[in-house]
Amino acid sequence: QRRVREAVVSTQSTGSMNMDTLDELLPVVERINRELRDPDITTFICVCIPEFLSLYETERLIQKLTALDIDTHNVVVNQVVYPDKNSEGGHACGLCASRAKMQTKYLDQIADLYEDFHVIRMPQMPIEVKGSKMLNKFGSFLVNPPDMTIKSVHDLVKDL
Repeated sequence: QRRVREAVVSTQSTGSMNMDTLDELLPVVERINRELRDPDITTFICVCIPEFLSLYETERLIQKLTALDIDTHNVVVNQVVYPDKNSEGGHACGLCASRAKMQTKYLDQIADLYEDFHVIRMPQMPIEVKGSKMLNKFGSFLVNPPDMTIKSVHDLVKDL
């Protein structure tokens, strides 16, 4: 690492890199390349939100990683809106219902595009998730996602 840092500093100050430095860097670059392509060591977990641009960029990333033989088979979809119901069974918040409807289109596309992937939907929370206790609990949803057909985000907040 020190030699890499020295080479970068040298290159920045002189504007060029000598052949000895390149020869020293080659094994480091080759090792990193091997480690990135070894699925026992490295896997990329893509994180997106259910919106057009994010889905588009995630698909580009996955295609590029696949072309480079870098393992990626997990997608986390963050900020998924699960609207509250009112006493009549309708949505309690028109904006939330509208966002959820818009997201449904992209969630369906994610399900189609990544049917062979492990896809996890993380709910949009009504509060900022911060502090180690809350982050650990919210992070546990990655391993054991809550059943949002029977829970509301307000139930999840109580659990945080």
